[in-house]
Amino acid sequence: MTAATEARRPHRPRADALRNRERIVTAAREIFVEYGPDAPLDEIARRAGIGNATLYRHFTDRSALVHAVVLYVMGRVGDMAERSVTEEGDPFAALRRFAHAAIDERIGALCPMLSSAFDRTDPTLEAGRTRLEAAVEGLMERARRAGRLRTDVAVGDLMVALSQLTRPLPGTCCLDMDRFAHRHLQLYLDGLEAPARSELPGSAATLEDLRGAVG
Repeated sequence: MTAATEARRPHRPRADALRNRERIVTAAREIFVEYGPDAPLDEIARRAGIGNATLYRHFTDRSALVHAVVLYVMGRVGDMAERSVTEEGDPFAALRRFAHAAIDERIGALCPMLSSAFDRTDPTLEAGRTRLEAAVEGLMERARRAGRLRTDVAVGDLMVALSQLTRPLPGTCCLDMDRFAHRHLQLYLDGLEAPARSELPGSAATLEDLRGAVG
């Protein structure tokens, strides 16, 4: 193989570099949940078990790391939605399984990362969000067609609930509230199941409503 051919070959990160990157992103997600997106980067490096220099080799600044964490969580939640469809025969059981798995990702605690300074038009973020939204909409439509989901709710209603149930309350320790999240989510899911026991005020929250709220 000539030197020119070798130079044209795509560079593939070494296995240890990939492992380090994964450790950094996983640790950053945990730290951001506990302390917010302004948490010290050296604490993230410490929890990942790597040095600061290694962290900065993978992520040149905080915004690059935040971007990676958002994509990581979005991808994991999208995987959960898709697995719920294929592994649960009952449509509402699939929706319930997804919702309980999703709150373990603490998406509400990560919402502050989607600040006005975050580039929400990034193509990779758009692709991840489109995939996630399609998967959740598919779960809800499947339950709706089976007559198991009330017809006056939309995917935005569920996403708002998941965010609110996992967002730490002001003046409280974020992690101390985890033990209530699944209990309160189940109460919410009972309200989603058809037949509806009451008429909801206002209109269903759509994805367009949510985008307008954070735009």
